[in-house]
Amino acid sequence: MKIPEIKRLVENHQLEELIQAEEDLVNENELAITVKGDDEGEQLTHIFAAIFIINKMNDDNVDFKTALREYTGKVRESIN
Repeated sequence: MKIPEIKRLVENHQLEELIQAEEDLVNENELAITVKGDDEGEQLTHIFAAIFIINKMNDDNVDFKTALREYTGKVRESIN
């Protein structure tokens, strides 16, 4: 997971584009947007994170850093 790539996705793409990218990646279709990552798993992680963060920012009216902190907290919880 690379925070700069997640931030780039959040800043440069609409929620609908990210959802479409997720569907395309899962269905092994070519992506309409560029998503950086070492492999498809990392790309999917970046897309999931960006979708979560955009939804969090919109639903709870918080900034990027706050939404990112919540996302990374959830990731840490799932690892432990």
